[in-house]
Amino acid sequence: MLLYIHIPYCDSKCHYCSFNSYVDKFDTRRAYMDALHRQLTYELERFAVAPQTIESLFIGGGTPSTITPQLYAPIFSLLAPYLQANAEITIEANPNSATRTWLEGIYHLGVNRVSFGVQSFNADKLKALGRAHSPAQARRAIEEAKQVGFEHLSLDLIYNYQGDTQALLRSDIDEAFSLPIDHLSAYELTIEQGTPFSQTPEVRQESDRIAFFVAEAIKQRGFSHYEISNFGSYQSRHNQGYWQLKDYIGAGAGAVGFKHDTRYYPQERIEAFIHDPLTITQEPLTPQELLTERIFLGLRSSIGVAKSLLTQAMQERATLLCHEQKLTQDSTHYYNPNFFVSDEIALFLLG
Repeated sequence: MLLYIHIPYCDSKCHYCSFNSYVDKFDTRRAYMDALHRQLTYELERFAVAPQTIESLFIGGGTPSTITPQLYAPIFSLLAPYLQANAEITIEANPNSATRTWLEGIYHLGVNRVSFGVQSFNADKLKALGRAHSPAQARRAIEEAKQVGFEHLSLDLIYNYQGDTQALLRSDIDEAFSLPIDHLSAYELTIEQGTPFSQTPEVRQESDRIAFFVAEAIKQRGFSHYEISNFGSYQSRHNQGYWQLKDYIGAGAGAVGFKHDTRYYPQERIEAFIHDPLTITQEPLTPQELLTERIFLGLRSSIGVAKSLLTQAMQERATLLCHEQKLTQDSTHYYNPNFFVSDEIALFLLG
């Protein structure tokens, strides 16, 4: 069992961001955390969560570092009996709001992994992306997190923004590896409808060469490429749980939960969620939809696709791809050695 908690507050809205987040509703934070507590109490019972069975907790956003440790404390008290002793507990943070005091407070609550939204160490690129921190703030936050005692640290980078060159991205990767991280996520810039960048879609450059360069440069530093956008000497258990379609509770405005064959959607608007955090829409998934999802997720990660899931016709197509060295296999699974063509391979398998 996994648990995701969504924090929809941000101190600034990045130009590429399409997540459910707000920069003008900070006065609702205490009420929002109270509503989260109510939803979690309800979900722990509805999902029949037994003591010490939550293997990972991920607090994402938005910007979770805009919430004080004091407001998180009741949530951690509620969850304490359900978390495994060695649970992976991750929180996302922005360098400008992850002060040493905040990091210390979160650490003492039991968080053992921080994922920093860095995106670049180039000041001009940060400004163009709408980021609110400086390169120096990013370095300071990560170094202080290590000093505080966090076991695992990650950071995000974005590539294929207009003007991205191998030299710029190599500098970003060099900076990242000068810091005490054991995980790195590298995301290709996408243009989502309704974001500021949707008015200027030309800011995204189309370059497969850059994508392959970024992946190879990170792997050359010793990090394993275990999903299309994720690399590490440490592999996030929460991420892997998603790709294996494990059950997970999704708590908060705009979160998503999943159990067996159904998705669960709490209300998206902050005010509506605060007023009624227990109105949750259900979306049943068909066996074909679940199979399709397992294939797509398995091929874009090191999880692979279990042979037992596939029809005879699908296995014959997979065998053909193995002969063409586009897939590999062992006795139980097919694996994709090139995550960047995972969608094409998935569509071929599905026929």
